[in-house]
Amino acid sequence: MITMSNNIRVGVIGVGYMGWNHAKLYKQLRGVDLVGVSDRDQRRAVETASEFDTESMPTAELLSEVDAVSIAVPTEYHGDIIEDSLNAGVHVLVEKPFVSNTARGRALIERSEEEGLVLQVGHVERFNAAVQTLVDIVSHLDIVALSTRRVGPAVDRELSDSVALDLMIHDIDIVLSILDEPLEELTSVSSIGGEHATAAMRFGDGVVVDMTASRITQREVRKIEVVTKSGCVIADCLNQTVEFHKAAPSLATSLNGHQLYECDGVIEHPRVTQTNPLLEELNSFVGSITDGTPPVVSGRDGLRAVEIAQHIESAAHSNEQYKPLLQ
Repeated sequence: MITMSNNIRVGVIGVGYMGWNHAKLYKQLRGVDLVGVSDRDQRRAVETASEFDTESMPTAELLSEVDAVSIAVPTEYHGDIIEDSLNAGVHVLVEKPFVSNTARGRALIERSEEEGLVLQVGHVERFNAAVQTLVDIVSHLDIVALSTRRVGPAVDRELSDSVALDLMIHDIDIVLSILDEPLEELTSVSSIGGEHATAAMRFGDGVVVDMTASRITQREVRKIEVVTKSGCVIADCLNQTVEFHKAAPSLATSLNGHQLYECDGVIEHPRVTQTNPLLEELNSFVGSITDGTPPVVSGRDGLRAVEIAQHIESAAHSNEQYKPLLQ
């Protein structure tokens, strides 16, 4: 419940890389009290609690003290902790991917709806200003194709998910937020033990999508390209910039009979106000609790992204091409 001070009492379960950032940013939010943190590594929990002037406590105790939690533990533990949180009447923001077992995910969604609790999935790129600008632009255009590339070097931290569930799932979620039609077909291939994957999809309206995700490249790229009948819109998620490449009549500039240059198109640079996507995500989560508004990324959104990521994994492992998906 909300305290007499009207501040939301929050906790963070799992204070590794992502959970530590959740705790740090909760301390910056107005109207929020970071009550405590919990982690199976007690030393890490104590150190994080000391750093952010809060308490370290077991998960069960933390759930009895808070109105809301961020869950940032390995995916295999998501289901149990979400269930415990909902049973305690606590609102949940769970890091992506939502769950590993989709049947359990559906049950958790139904439970949160029955209890009137917020269940938000941490697809943080939805709060990236460049992505939001791109989505706003293409929502008014006739989309032909989308292409995403999310690659980078190996990271120096424990990873429990495949590249599809760890990285590509960001772009799956973004694409699903743009396209309304059902996914009809896909094919996928992977290499280096699943550390590099490419998927191709076709949606019901004929839009085709190709995605590449990798944890083994030495150059970090986070880009989304949407091809429309009016031009091509490109979002750079790292730099939070957007370009709109539009067709234009071919114009040539000459001097003394010598062509100096030719202009075959126009590039517009929409204004993007750069923000901290994770901070915006936490603000949105708190806003859903206080205002009663649906979360920007619901449990159902998170579940659909997991289902498609798992189909991509399956297609890559089986080498089957263009598997139809059940909706």
